[in-house]
Amino acid sequence: MIKANDRPAAIITVEDMTAAYEGEVILDRISFQVFPGEVFIILGGSGCGKSTLLKHMIGLYKPASGRILIGDLDVVTAQGEERLRILRRIGVMYQAGALFGSMTVLENVRLPLEEFTGLPSEAMDMIARMKLSLVGLTGFEDHLPSEISGGMKKRAAIARAMALDPEIMFLDEPSAGLDPITSAELDQLILNLAGNLNMTFVVVTHELPSIYAIADRVIMLDKNVKGIVAEGRPQDLRDQSDNEWVRRFFNREAEPPRKSSDETGPEKDRSVGRTGGEWTA
Repeated sequence: MIKANDRPAAIITVEDMTAAYEGEVILDRISFQVFPGEVFIILGGSGCGKSTLLKHMIGLYKPASGRILIGDLDVVTAQGEERLRILRRIGVMYQAGALFGSMTVLENVRLPLEEFTGLPSEAMDMIARMKLSLVGLTGFEDHLPSEISGGMKKRAAIARAMALDPEIMFLDEPSAGLDPITSAELDQLILNLAGNLNMTFVVVTHELPSIYAIADRVIMLDKNVKGIVAEGRPQDLRDQSDNEWVRRFFNREAEPPRKSSDETGPEKDRSVGRTGGEWTA
């Protein structure tokens, strides 16, 4: 884990960013940084804006206001060659993998090389096979996505995202829909890639086992405040946060039940609708 006083300059900076759809604010003036080599997780409850934030960070959506920097380049204002320079620095794995069903696994991984390089076909094949080897898919190059498991599709999508050797990998719900063993194996893959290739990972998830297993640092979004309510190591937020909702999230605790007004009245048998010894309609 990177200590605060040892951190290099941020590789991603989000400054006072507001995200809105048709005038409805989803995230309001949020700011944070991601540092090289981190596994940085964006988390929160359903509908809090996790995927919205990720789509803004990779340039799919423009914020209503604020800046998003990759290094010293602004994702929001970059155009032409400058925008291509940003896109070459990032790789994206979408939630369902987004593999092309009519293409083999190898052809899916080759696709970014075909679009953005002028390499000979043999070189593209070699690079694609190397990327598949890194994610443990050697031997499955000629399979169609329909012929491999859900976990293997996620691995193939990660291999495709790595095709152009990006510095930063964005993963949207990588463990969604996976069984616990496959999910743990994917967590280990992320840690191996981050450690061996010195990659920075930005991961959107709400899977607590994965969060504890891979995160260096997290930010937690809350739809009620339309912003960040917690930032830090997940273990610290679980044990030390002064926000009750944050602690309950990290400890997987339900909200305490609230007493209704009729619970303070006469004894009531809810199963048959009897109160105070009399039958009620």
